[in-house]
Amino acid sequence: MVSFGSTQRKNVRILLVGDPGVGKTSLILSLVSEEFPEDVPPKAEEITIPANVTPEQVPTNIVDYSSSEQSDDVLKEEIIKAHVICIVYAIDDEDSLDRVTSHWLPRIRSAVSAVGEDQPQKPVVLVGNKVDLVDYSTINTVLGVMERFSEVESCVECSAKTLHNISEMFYYAQKAVLHPTRCFNTPLQPQILDEVKAVIQKNIADGIYNDSVTLKGFLYLHCLFIQRGRNETTWAVLRRFGYNEQLEMCKDYLRPSLKIPPGSSTELSHRGQQFLVALFERYDKDVDGALSPEEHRTIFTTCPSTPWSYSTDIRKSCPVNERGWVTLHGWLCRWTLMTLLDVAKTMEYLAYLGFNVHENDTQLAAIHVTRERRIDLAKRQSSRSVYICHVIGPKGSGKTGLCRGFLLDDMRSLIGKEFKTNVNYCVNTVQVYGQEKHLILRDIDVKHALDPLQPQEVNCDVACLVYDTSNPRSFEYIARIYIKYYAESKIPVMLVGTKADLDDRRQDYLLQPAEFCQKYKLLPPHFFSLKANKKELYVKLATMAAFPHLRQFGLMSDDPTIWWKAGLGVAAATVLGFVVLRTIQGASTSSHF
Repeated sequence: MVSFGSTQRKNVRILLVGDPGVGKTSLILSLVSEEFPEDVPPKAEEITIPANVTPEQVPTNIVDYSSSEQSDDVLKEEIIKAHVICIVYAIDDEDSLDRVTSHWLPRIRSAVSAVGEDQPQKPVVLVGNKVDLVDYSTINTVLGVMERFSEVESCVECSAKTLHNISEMFYYAQKAVLHPTRCFNTPLQPQILDEVKAVIQKNIADGIYNDSVTLKGFLYLHCLFIQRGRNETTWAVLRRFGYNEQLEMCKDYLRPSLKIPPGSSTELSHRGQQFLVALFERYDKDVDGALSPEEHRTIFTTCPSTPWSYSTDIRKSCPVNERGWVTLHGWLCRWTLMTLLDVAKTMEYLAYLGFNVHENDTQLAAIHVTRERRIDLAKRQSSRSVYICHVIGPKGSGKTGLCRGFLLDDMRSLIGKEFKTNVNYCVNTVQVYGQEKHLILRDIDVKHALDPLQPQEVNCDVACLVYDTSNPRSFEYIARIYIKYYAESKIPVMLVGTKADLDDRRQDYLLQPAEFCQKYKLLPPHFFSLKANKKELYVKLATMAAFPHLRQFGLMSDDPTIWWKAGLGVAAATVLGFVVLRTIQGASTSSHF
């Protein structure tokens, strides 16, 4: 598990600044030697304190500054490098205290702002030295400074000579970085948890409900921590949920680094699917097996926005019920689609939804990276469970209806329908010889016949080239697309003639579709009609994607057992192992399979 607590930071760099003679160097030397130095040099060398001797278990670098030995440019560089800055003043010298606000705080702000306007200000600790020389305190004055300058985290009075509050001073500096004022990864013991609940119940109405802490109780508890100076407790909770010192979710928490080799793809792992199923069931309040628009909105209330539009995107891209509400099956399909196309976005939303906390791991546990496509080809079978099919055809060929029909039990409801929303992806599942596969159909939008296709529009697991059988000028476009982009590739291709319920027209091309397929050793065209309401096209496309080495299906088009043999290969690999699979593949090779 990746922790986002104090262990996330590799070190804490503390810079001491202040007017000459206030005792900066003496404070550092007193801390290290545990005695007041009689001979004090103009500047102490940088000191590193090991992690095992610091309260927060973080290595700490302490840096001194001397105006007599260092330039203003060096000071500026040190301010930028520092994680926290201690401004030291002498309690017995009122002018040095005045200089905290008139000189040092503005100078620190200026140095930080010079790096960039969006840079957060450095946390500052005000240190009053030489408390042994006076019988009064400057704390009331310093509290006024804290109100005027939000970067001032805390203040402390100490004495380098008597060692009073020396270690506390550096602890406050560490704390300003690790637990700023503006952990634990261990469950509370039952007795302590009961005591915490009792405190909440005693002090705030509705703080406890059904023996659980409510939001009001949770907020009260952390207000109590802060009031009692236990900021580190609240920060431990915030960091457990991925927040940084600026109260923004860390990029590493939202989008952990994931290596995806060329030719590999990303899918939801079993743990990822389990989490999403549990999330769906938790928010399906009426237990009707679907998410209403309100239930769907409620799921994403912890996120900056919803990852997709419910009214258009989700209803047009994945299976929904008769009311247009997304089912559990459609919910998983939509996440599968996003994981393939934008895995970083999937990981970000899983973080917002609490995967890291519920699963006690990063979102990487929710993602499966498939092996490279070249290895699939070498092993003569794809290991993937998600395939993407590009559906390409001229305007009016019926490719959008073909894609949308994939989502419906009755495709006939689409007949005569005009598709107005620009949703280019449709995802559903099919059975490929007993194994469930997700098939994603991407409707490649072709504005003009002569427009070239981009590489991302060509590369896919299987291509479906669509023409209108009733339009004599339709086939020429996909014939040219095949010759230009797919004839020399290893991508399986199927030609599909749509509107097969209408009169079949002779195509105005030098080869008719069947002749074209025969010449290029492709399967004969598959004829498709919404009126027929048949789904075998989608199964064939997924099967071709699952067996990419059988790209030239046309070589075996006269063999009536082609699909049966492919399925037998799957069963053999699953049930009897690779030895049987190789035997079958060997027999298939000898029979021109």
